[in-house]
Amino acid sequence: DVQLVESGGGSVQTGGSLKLPCAATGNFNRMNSMGWFRQIPGKEREGVAAIDSDSTTTIYADSVKGRFTISKDNAKDTLYLQMNSLKPEDTATYFCAARSTVCPTLDRSSFLFWGQGTQVTVS
Repeated sequence: DVQLVESGGGSVQTGGSLKLPCAATGNFNRMNSMGWFRQIPGKEREGVAAIDSDSTTTIYADSVKGRFTISKDNAKDTLYLQMNSLKPEDTATYFCAARSTVCPTLDRSSFLFWGQGTQVTVS
């Protein structure tokens, strides 16, 4: 199995920045594409950003384009989400996920492995 562990969450003021790392351990395949999702209580988990296996292609939800950047360090098996110009509506629990194909997608149904989540609060 693959284990994913997010960190870096916290409280920040509007306009501030946070960087979320997600460390992958276990039987992690560097051919996996990965993504970041977020969820607030009572709502469905939504895709935020995704990246392909060799970091050549990234996709973003319209709500975060130009503010968030997804990246991956294959040497460290770590996924990142750099979040700038944060807004109160970005408040959510953020999850990283991996799937066993190379192409990126924001479709959460295709992701097999999930982290436990990290809370981000913007006020």
